[in-house]
Amino acid sequence: MLYFSKLKLVIIYCIIIFLSLFAFANFIENKENFVLSKKVNLGLDLQGGSYLLLEVDSQPIIDRSLQEKLLQLRKYFKANKIKYKNLKLKDEAINFHLSENDIERFEDFFLDKDNSINTYYNIYRSYEMDYFITDQDDLSPAENLVTITYTKFGLIEIKKSTLDQSLEIVRRRIDEVGTNEPTIIRRGNDRILIELPGLSDPNRIKNLLGKTANLTFRLVSETESDFGSELLYFEDSEQQLNISKRILLSGDNLITAKPSFDNQNNETTVNFSLDRVGSKKFARATTNNVGKRLAIILDNKIMSAPVIREPIVGGSGVITGDFTFQSATDLALLLRSGALPAPLAIIEERTVGPDLGEDSIKAGAISLMIGFLLVIIYMLYKYRQLGIIADLALIINLVLLIGILTILEATLTLPGIAGIILTVGMAVDANVLIFERIKEEMKIEKSTIHAFDMGYKRAQSAVLDANITTLISAVILFFLGSGPVKGFAVTLGIGILTTLFSAYFFARHLSSIYAMKNKDKQIVL
Repeated sequence: MLYFSKLKLVIIYCIIIFLSLFAFANFIENKENFVLSKKVNLGLDLQGGSYLLLEVDSQPIIDRSLQEKLLQLRKYFKANKIKYKNLKLKDEAINFHLSENDIERFEDFFLDKDNSINTYYNIYRSYEMDYFITDQDDLSPAENLVTITYTKFGLIEIKKSTLDQSLEIVRRRIDEVGTNEPTIIRRGNDRILIELPGLSDPNRIKNLLGKTANLTFRLVSETESDFGSELLYFEDSEQQLNISKRILLSGDNLITAKPSFDNQNNETTVNFSLDRVGSKKFARATTNNVGKRLAIILDNKIMSAPVIREPIVGGSGVITGDFTFQSATDLALLLRSGALPAPLAIIEERTVGPDLGEDSIKAGAISLMIGFLLVIIYMLYKYRQLGIIADLALIINLVLLIGILTILEATLTLPGIAGIILTVGMAVDANVLIFERIKEEMKIEKSTIHAFDMGYKRAQSAVLDANITTLISAVILFFLGSGPVKGFAVTLGIGILTTLFSAYFFARHLSSIYAMKNKDKQIVL
């Protein structure tokens, strides 16, 4: 146990030096050097920042889904020559009248596991929707009112799917802004929690998250179209245009978007490019409508409505408007990240000042220093020379921990500081178990080297058991916890690994040197 080969020693001290460089990089300002540019990030509770709680409005998704199922139902009725009346949406339900003769055929279709209405059955063995048949006095005896609604399971699934999609889009938008180590997690069935450390003015983030970014290309309607039309406002004016409801192209076919500056017209624009399918659709639409105005619409607001002068076949285009470079950048970001499936509402907003964070850092640093100092004094008092080895191992353990956190560019929170303080205690515990075993062996062994060797061997199982069980707890906290709990789990888990390394490699090597130098002396512990 006490023997170290030259190769092992080189590896041990190379690891220590390597991680020490990253640890000390936190105290040096250098953004060009790869090592020195890495830092441990401070969480919201330590450096201040913004806190946002968003609520996802799933109602538009539910209404849209019901509309799609209504169309599917109508298609089925026509294909199978089933007579129906008054097929419509009302109060989050599909209502229609069926004759008595067609009720059984409808039930066979609805309860079929492979139908297009109950799409979840084959996966979850549960129906997405349910139906009710009502006899009404004001109806003909041969007719019944049929009502189709979402089941409780169906509503849960559609809300969960909406929340998952919204969470991904929100993460994309915030990541593209370049916010440092944001926390984006779900809260319940319809809420998203966002923590933005270091961000004191969240207005830009709020503007980005407040837009659904639903992009469509539609023709300006000169006359009444078959698809109908509607009056829409321009983005920054009260001017209106009559826009066809027919969507020629949507943002789903967008590959990328970026801000640009048009030197010819001296204005900021947004250039976009389309995928292969979108390019074909765009080419066909512009070829068939040369001379007409094409409206580019974002969230039911007209961004621009240029005249199609010639077919656009390259799969790219330009969005013009009264843009600043910042607004063009934000618009390009919104288009790249994709449209939100449902609107988001900010229901809670807080800003944490940096002063509170500074007080927390000071309190955490003071508590760590006091705990560290008391441990050092106790180990020196209890184990004398071996106490020095334990204290050096403790210092190295702390340096290694900070070095690994720096490499990971982890976010340090108050619970994370608590995890570091707990790691100090765990590190001491490992050395105490080892030194107590050595003391027991010194009483029965004549050889100092053999006593040290057996002390490390016999303490190994106890040290590993204690640290592995704690590591399992840290892993569980990491995967099941969120936010600050994860921060505590990360520092605790990494601290356990560095504790084992410092105890069984660094401290053991120093102990072997001490034992070799004092092999002929009587050591009193």
